[in-house]
Amino acid sequence: MAKTKKAPRPKAVTPRGFRDYMGAEVTERTEMLGRIAEVYRLYGFDPLETSAVETVEALGKFLPDVDRPNEGVFAWEENGDWLALRYDLTAPLARVAAQYRNDLPSPYRRYAMGPVWRNEKPGPGRFRQFYQCDADTVGAPSVAADAEICGMLCEALEAAGIERGDYAVRINNRKVLNGVMEVAGILDPADPEAFARERGIVLRAIDKLDRLGPEGVRLLLGGGRKDESGDFTKGAGLTDEQAAVVMGFVEAGLDRSDAGRAPAAVLARLRDLVGESAEGRAGVDELEHIAELLAAQGFGPDRATIDPSVVRGLGYYTGPVFEAELTFEITGDDGKPRQFGSVAGGGRYDDLVKRFTGQAVPATGISIGVDRLLAALHATGKTKGEADGPVVVTVMDRDRLPAYQAMASELRAAGIRAEVYLGNPKNFGNQLKYADKRGSPVAVIEGEEEAGRGVVQLKDLKLGAKIAASATLEEWKGQPAQREVPRADLVAELGRMLAAHDD
Repeated sequence: MAKTKKAPRPKAVTPRGFRDYMGAEVTERTEMLGRIAEVYRLYGFDPLETSAVETVEALGKFLPDVDRPNEGVFAWEENGDWLALRYDLTAPLARVAAQYRNDLPSPYRRYAMGPVWRNEKPGPGRFRQFYQCDADTVGAPSVAADAEICGMLCEALEAAGIERGDYAVRINNRKVLNGVMEVAGILDPADPEAFARERGIVLRAIDKLDRLGPEGVRLLLGGGRKDESGDFTKGAGLTDEQAAVVMGFVEAGLDRSDAGRAPAAVLARLRDLVGESAEGRAGVDELEHIAELLAAQGFGPDRATIDPSVVRGLGYYTGPVFEAELTFEITGDDGKPRQFGSVAGGGRYDDLVKRFTGQAVPATGISIGVDRLLAALHATGKTKGEADGPVVVTVMDRDRLPAYQAMASELRAAGIRAEVYLGNPKNFGNQLKYADKRGSPVAVIEGEEEAGRGVVQLKDLKLGAKIAASATLEEWKGQPAQREVPRADLVAELGRMLAAHDD
């Protein structure tokens, strides 16, 4: 009789393009999002949690990277319907705003935080699942809503740990670029399809400003550009005069050395560029109003500023567009210093809810890249990338386990993370190894002899490791890593030790 073949054991591997988040990473993210959520709450925004799954029909054609959502999302068919994991938090908001429009207040302010999924080719730092943190206002046609979102973003970044002066919220307007292109004779707004096609070509050229600089963009607006390797990229085919008008728009806010230029000098330059274009003038008026509202709330050009060089998203949004950029330098993969770059983006999207209702519903919002913001906090030393584990109460005598549990309960009641060692207590060295692996700052030790005298031993594991790594013999003697304290003073002494670690 043939032997039954055993089924192979499953491989313990993370699927390609996905990752696991361990202890400190989850804690840091939760704490950071909690601080951001408090800012949103203070502004009157309510939390919203939607299903991770939406119908493909509800997702629509709003995935920025592809024409059809099926090509960029994880989708499957069920009883004739196509379902998919959400690729952002905005499409579910549009569905909610339409589904509950008779029950929701208008305007409706909401924030949402959670994972989203993209069925894209993974790469270094590019995953198929990542976190987003959004805040949106639906039903407010005034750019006062856009100004509020930008101001709130400034406060959210500062609450997360980004210091004032290390970031800038830059604001542009799609209508201004449309007006500039109209004046330059690049396209006819009466032909929507040609308008969108030509604008897309110009936007792709402008979007390379940070990488190629003004001259590189100028070449891409014209005949084309050859890079250092000899590869040639065909340009948009604009005349020198047309390219000059577009470059005037892009460069209107490039001189950031004098914050006093913004917004008055930038707005004046933009008014010259849009000329008699009605759409362009409307866009400049909106930017001016946003700047006035921000200034009235205390958000000056050192925090939020008008910047026509911001083009990412102009093809998607219908009016104002914003980007939060971190301005401090880090060391790039090539070893050279570079600015950290963008951590958030957003803008006005007045057509999204209309897909469901047939009626135009104004909306504006912002999305923060959670992983990028956490990486920025690591780069500035605001988070350590690791967190202290709980205090470990060791077990010297199995019969005294209730007393050890009582110690842990007292510590928890005082707000101190604590656990009792639950492994085999026979080898005390293994208990300390466990505490080290947990990142525990202190171990509590109480044997029969200590219990008889009413004392406990507190072993400062962090200090001990520090002394062992670098201290001289004299320093070792002068800074004992273990001290004896009265059992009644356990909570107070531990609190002082932990506070000293935080200093």
